[in-house]
Amino acid sequence: MFSPRSWLAVTLIGTLVATLAPATPASAGRSPAKVTDPVSHVDPLIGSANGGNTYPGAVTPFGMISWSPTNTAGDQTNAAGSNGYSYDTPRVRGFALTHVNGAGCHPGAAGDVPIMPYAGEVTSSPTADTKDAVYASDFSHDNETARPGRYTVTLDSGVRTDLSVTARAGVGEFTFPQGSAANLLFRVSNSLNGSEDAEIAIDPARRAVTGSVLTGAFCGRRANGGENNRRSYYRLHFAATFDRAFSGTGTWVDGELRPGTTKAGGGEGYATGADRAGRGSGGYVSFDTASGTDVRMKVGISYTSLAAAKENLAREIGPGDDVDDVAARARRAWNDRLRSIEVAGGSDDLRTTFYTALYHAYLQPNIASDVSGTYLGSDREVHRLARGQRAQYGNFSGWDQYRAHTQLLALLEPQVAGDYAQSLYNLARQNGGVWDRWVHVNGPTHVMTGDPSAPTLAGFHSLGVRNFDVRGAFDSLVKQATVPHPSGLSDKGCPGQCEGQRPNLAEYLRLHYAPQDTCHCWGGAAETLEDATADFALADWARRLGREAEHDRLMPRASWWRSTFNPSAGPEGGYQQARKADGGWSWPFSPTSDAGFAQGTSATYTWMVQHDVSGLAAAMGGRERAAERLDTFFRRPDGSWATGGDGFRYDPTNEPGIHVPWLYNALGQPWKTQETVRAMASLVYRTGPGGLPGNDDLGTMSAWYVFAALGMYPQTPSRAEMLLSSPIFPKAWIRRGNGRTITVSAPQASPDAIYVQDVRVNGKRHTRSWLPESLVNKGGHVVVDVGTAPGGSWGTAAGDLPVDHVPAAREPVPNLPAPCEPSGGSCLHEPQYDVDGVATADARSQGDLDGKGWSFPAEQLPEPGPHTVAGTAFLIPETGGTAVNFTSLRGQRTYLTEGRYRALDLLITAVNGDQRTELTITYADGGTSAAPLRVTDWASASPHFGEEAALTADTRYHVNGTSDGREVTIWRVSVPVDPAREAVSFTSSPTPDLKIFALSARA
Repeated sequence: MFSPRSWLAVTLIGTLVATLAPATPASAGRSPAKVTDPVSHVDPLIGSANGGNTYPGAVTPFGMISWSPTNTAGDQTNAAGSNGYSYDTPRVRGFALTHVNGAGCHPGAAGDVPIMPYAGEVTSSPTADTKDAVYASDFSHDNETARPGRYTVTLDSGVRTDLSVTARAGVGEFTFPQGSAANLLFRVSNSLNGSEDAEIAIDPARRAVTGSVLTGAFCGRRANGGENNRRSYYRLHFAATFDRAFSGTGTWVDGELRPGTTKAGGGEGYATGADRAGRGSGGYVSFDTASGTDVRMKVGISYTSLAAAKENLAREIGPGDDVDDVAARARRAWNDRLRSIEVAGGSDDLRTTFYTALYHAYLQPNIASDVSGTYLGSDREVHRLARGQRAQYGNFSGWDQYRAHTQLLALLEPQVAGDYAQSLYNLARQNGGVWDRWVHVNGPTHVMTGDPSAPTLAGFHSLGVRNFDVRGAFDSLVKQATVPHPSGLSDKGCPGQCEGQRPNLAEYLRLHYAPQDTCHCWGGAAETLEDATADFALADWARRLGREAEHDRLMPRASWWRSTFNPSAGPEGGYQQARKADGGWSWPFSPTSDAGFAQGTSATYTWMVQHDVSGLAAAMGGRERAAERLDTFFRRPDGSWATGGDGFRYDPTNEPGIHVPWLYNALGQPWKTQETVRAMASLVYRTGPGGLPGNDDLGTMSAWYVFAALGMYPQTPSRAEMLLSSPIFPKAWIRRGNGRTITVSAPQASPDAIYVQDVRVNGKRHTRSWLPESLVNKGGHVVVDVGTAPGGSWGTAAGDLPVDHVPAAREPVPNLPAPCEPSGGSCLHEPQYDVDGVATADARSQGDLDGKGWSFPAEQLPEPGPHTVAGTAFLIPETGGTAVNFTSLRGQRTYLTEGRYRALDLLITAVNGDQRTELTITYADGGTSAAPLRVTDWASASPHFGEEAALTADTRYHVNGTSDGREVTIWRVSVPVDPAREAVSFTSSPTPDLKIFALSARA
């Protein structure tokens, strides 16, 4: 047998050498050069294809304005890409002023006020051009350039568009073909999701265009709850001025073109297709190209008022500024931010991938306040920044960002992180105390699941962020976690946009899990895991604040993930599984199903216990067993890496599992973290438009790559410790923005040197596979010695493993069946029932054994309790009401009270024909034995495999209230067990038409 270390290492090294360009050799005799101009290594087109949903337009770090193309595939009510731009569809209908990076809904968010340079006469309403056949233009990527802070393209129409921006304003220069008509179309109502209202006013005397759009509706077209978000929550105002006079003006409303007019208004609505096509308003200004073909436009925007938009423009762009001037300032701003991490060495492609990822991480949150300090609150009132807050920020994709992006933000930009925390708190106070999990600009959208603000702000605090109302925010979040809110009982917007941020909290507190049937949430098991993560964050934060009462109240809830861990759910050793309010599990179940989960499968979500990995490993049977399961999670049967598309394995394209490659550290096998992280970083992140594994989710996927390249990752979302892996670059300087610097040196780093041999921290040998909070917050020098083979015992000793901060559970494996009941020479077990296969004469609709509506009559079965049936003692289950009383052999593990047995006696039947499988008995020593299990159909007149008829009824009931007088039987079958070993469980292949009624283990 091959050593796992050896075959994994050989496979990985071969993969990496084939996919990565050579790095700067560490043995070249000189230190690699530090990157001094990171902007030159950024490619904004990365992620603009393959579902990355990024946009390439002009934007500054955290900018309010982001001027970027809206591409069309021939539908004016849609866009080619979720966030406006799709690299594979190079046809543009305008350049919009606002965007959100990498959002997953289609259309995404914003895309407000697309402005289209049109080299032709305006002879019809652009809104009537529902297929974008006339007022749009193709372009070639050969004529397109995207750089941080600047975007340039020459359309096939001959118009060159050159854009650059500040935080709240921009300059656009449009060059039209000599002698052609020249128009700029302001499609004010045509935001990506549509609009409720829009307006435009053209002032030829002042060479100005102003207007606004009332919109919102993020995820408003999403099938799972989207209609709930077809509403407005902000109005974007814009003010544009020009360097030359207009030669003509006009407006349109719906299908009517109104040449010579200067005012118009009207929205499109939030519907799709024919329900919206042809609706909306806008206006245009024309220019005479006989005397010059260049047009310069300056534009400012604001979410509070037209006056604020004008002031933002006046304060941020000078009278003589052109695109070159503004782009130069934008470049300096980007270099200042991107130098928060300086790297040395690595290939050109690695530097491009890294700095583009960092660039994407800096695109959000987005400034939502004006230069004067005013901002639009979640109550849609205008507010002013409190003393000490530098900016109000919007756009919080909480479910995504709290897993990687918010920690990177706090690490690199603690000032911004603090203002962001205060911003979220401000919005919560304006929203009746509710912290929404997905805030678009100012609007609560309820998208996704969980309570992500808790780990986000706790994580900020642990990383030293203090410039926000810490105690006020903490108290507010604790109230959300402990006091039920009326919205928690609403199904409005469910499943994808459930309004309750702690849905059905009272029931959650009673049951210690979110019940799938009454939780008013997207998925009960996912909600339980999310809330356990949030409650751990609040409990840990409480201790930091000296709030012991809140700590003691909340910390036990951090372990409630155990309530939905079903050790019997699969033969592998347990999975997270949705559970009903009556305590029963939700069946049918498959590890590859998303039933009970949100955008992920049970196989992925089962690992979402970052704060209690030791507890999870114990529930799975120990660290070795958990590591074995991780091996199969990351590897396909042929040994290749799983990179998505398989619900049973790792999916690097979405957030619920992006932390999982790092869990090997806690299992004592850190070399597997090193090879898995490096494999994912090389296989699914790359240069080019398709260079992201999935939608960037406001920089989250990019933040993952930044951490992977540095060789560290947050152990939990709400604490500051960093798990260690192998750095990609020979050297990196992480400048925290508070005078602290973390230097990471890996002199031997290269594509094939991926294994940590030794670590030194501030000159001292460091054997732990994680960095402490003190190093992260105070700074220091980390030297990682890497090589081409796993590094011996580094990070494997019990004292070197990451430390969990939750109390250890008394019982390692949760939800095991109660001990069997001795009776004579047998021990009577109660299996984990999943089907009600029995009905009473007065309630025949309550049972369905075969999936076709037929069930046993309760009156002809023994009363619940111990009985001797066919000479063997059995524990008969409850048969009245809606109690479940049969176990389907779905491939799950059935646990036995550990003991030495000669046989398993089953009361069992088969439905939908005779059924055959094999039972595999597992013993305490790790060995197994197998025995065939063949069972005759319940409605057969006689057994076909030598079974003994144990319980027979002379009829069966149907859910329609009838009975058919057909005799049905439960058979007694014995399966041999090795009496020399202690049996602990049995499994079979999935054969759900085999139904166990009772189980007895015979000594």
